[in-house]
Order: sequence, then C-alpha cells, then structure tokens
Amino acid sequence: MMDEDAEKKAPDNIPKAIQKAIQKSIQKVFLHVDLDAFFASVEQLDHPEYRGKPVIVGGLPGDRRAVVSTASYEARKFGVHSAMPLATAVKLCPHAIYVRGRYERYGEKSHEVMSIFHQYSPSVIQISVDEAFIDLTGTERLFGKPENVAKKIKAEVKEKTGLSVSVGMASTMYIAKIASGYQKPDGLTIVRAGDEESFMLSLPMKKIWGVGEKTQERLMAAGFRSTRDIYEKSEKLLIAMFGNSMGKFLYDAVRGNNSMTFGGEPKNHSISSEKTFEYDLTERYTIDTEIMSLIHDVLYRMHKENVRSKTVALKIRYDDFTTVSIQSTGSRPIMNADDMFQRCQELFTKKWEEGKGVRLLGVSCDNVEDKSSPVQQELFDFGDAKKAKVEETIYRMEDKNPKLKIMKGRLLLGES
Repeated sequence: MMDEDAEKKAPDNIPKAIQKAIQKSIQKVFLHVDLDAFFASVEQLDHPEYRGKPVIVGGLPGDRRAVVSTASYEARKFGVHSAMPLATAVKLCPHAIYVRGRYERYGEKSHEVMSIFHQYSPSVIQISVDEAFIDLTGTERLFGKPENVAKKIKAEVKEKTGLSVSVGMASTMYIAKIASGYQKPDGLTIVRAGDEESFMLSLPMKKIWGVGEKTQERLMAAGFRSTRDIYEKSEKLLIAMFGNSMGKFLYDAVRGNNSMTFGGEPKNHSISSEKTFEYDLTERYTIDTEIMSLIHDVLYRMHKENVRSKTVALKIRYDDFTTVSIQSTGSRPIMNADDMFQRCQELFTKKWEEGKGVRLLGVSCDNVEDKSSPVQQELFDFGDAKKAKVEETIYRMEDKNPKLKIMKGRLLLGES
C-alpha cells in the first residue's frame, strides 16, 4: 500500500512497470494468527470444570472409528495429537475428558475472533476455522507499529472472547505461519525483514512447515539432521534426491525466501477453509470426516454472510508436498451439507492417490453470490430444499441461542 502523500503527488501516466517496481519495494508485513488448541479451548471456556485438565475433542471412548479432532495442551503432554484414532488416545490418556465436537459453537467463536482481525486490516485471509493471515502492509499510520498491533490483537481476543492466540509476524506468509507456532501457546514471535534465513537455520528440521512425516523420514535416512544440512546442499542435488517440487521447496524454505501463499485473495469472493494435519492421513474414512468438518466451517460462514455458491473446490497436499486442486460447478447452488459433501467426495475420488499420505485438505465455495439474487428453481425436489431449510433454521436458532447445539451425524465421529 503506497504512502497517501506519494499517491497524491504521483502522476497518472507512470508506466505500469515502474508502478509494479514501487509496489515490490514496499516492505510487506504479515501476521499469522492461530487460535491455541481451539476446539478444546472452547470446551474449557464453556465448562470451567475442564480447565487445567486434559480435554480431547472428537468422540467418546467406545465410538467406532472416531479420531481426535483437537487435544488440549494438557492432553498433548501424553502424546495425544489430532487425527489420531480415538482408541489410541484412550490408551495414552485414559483419564482425559472426552467430548464430541460442537462445530456450530466453534464456528460462532471463530466468527467473533475474525471480526476482531478485520478491525485492523482490510485484508484478512481466513484459511480455516482457527487461523488467518492479516496483511498489515501500509497500515502503520492508522494503527501504529505492526508489533504493537500484534500485541493489541492478542489482548483484544483474550478480553472479548476468552481465548488465546499465538501470533507470528514476518515479511512473508510462510515465515509468519512458522513463527506463530514457535512459542505456542499464547506466543508472539517476530521475524524481522532480513532475518528470515537465520530464523530458518535456527529451527529443528521438524519445524519446516509443509514437510510431512514421510519426507522427514526420508531426510533422516539420507543423513540430514538439521535445516543447515539442507541449506548446504545445492538445489540440483535436492531435486535429484526428493523430486522437482519438494527439492525446490526445501531449497527455498531453509533460506527463508519461500513465496508460498495461503488461501484465496478476498477479491475472488470465495469462502474457504483448510487444515494441515500433524500426521498424514491415509484412511478414507478419516479423510472424509475431515472434509465434512471443513464443509461445516464453510457453510456456517456462508450462512453468516448470507451468500450461496454453485462452485465447490477441493485442495489436497500429499506427504511429498505435491499439491493438487480440482473444482466443479453445478447447475444449481449448493443446497446443504450433504449436497456439498457428495460433491467433495466425487472431487476427492478423482484426485486421490491411494497409498500417499494426505498432509493438507482445503475446501472452498468460489464465486459466491448474495442469496437475494434470483436463481432458477429446480423442476424436481428430492428433499435437498427441505434439508437446506432445516439447516438454515438450525443456524438461526443457534445465532439466537449459542447454547443450543445440533450436529450432523457424521460429525459425531463414530456413529456411522
């Protein structure tokens, strides 16, 4: 964002090449804000008797095929992590408090937090129910120094929502994301421009965001023990060892100059949610459950914004960092969660490489439009419209009474 005075003085006929050069010279500032153990923290917020105790969200002991959605930090000390089979979590931490997810409630708290972010920047990219990027570039005159803004955001989220966030600040989205996880929970890590490379070289290899469990094993097997070991190898050698996409990624990442961006730009008018998993997902049931959770987040936000969409997009990142995306546009808007889930399943089946671990999943509705816009009515109704009305009624009831929670059966994680 250019300085306002400079914009007034600049003539209208500045060549585009020079304008682009000016824009590139402006120092970017990104915050990545991550809600700490979000689902479990909401449960501890709503149930004071849970505070200070291990809380595991995802199902009850005995639920068939249930997986851990989120574990509180008290539970993580026992080795419990997200995407772990619930039965394993019960063995590791039998005395924990186990609850099924209340996803409408989590969506409500997420909306409260994101509303705070929008007060500090016109560019907020929400990439999941519990994390977002805030572009603070050019906002210093309005809000003050970025590091002070980061502190204000942390304090305001805590005061207004009762939740804690961890914040990373850097000149790129990639470094900001890594920084936000550096001092969890309730952390603030600032990586100043020019310090990106030294920051990456100070990290253990497992902190390279985007490198999955299997790639970590391959790195260790090849004799790599630290980020510096990777740094000392040529790009050509890394590509020969790990393939084109992963080799280039590793070479750039340890130098702190990874240009990776996340989510969709606000101007695209899409609503998306994505999640990176601590451990690679390999079972289709677990993958489908995570897709449904992302769908629920997207649909809740669409309800809040009173919009609809005909286009569903799915993003898959595998353990070797290969990323694929696919989308489809139907003849009618998405009617309800079941409708969107079916569309996402069809997309996933087309792109799924069975046997490869899934590192990240993303779901989005693109080209969203206001619900008041006219739309052609279906000649036949197979119950989708009725389901949509029921879901919309539930959302409105929960808006008025947050304590009222009704869940999709799939999100009980174990009842199918």
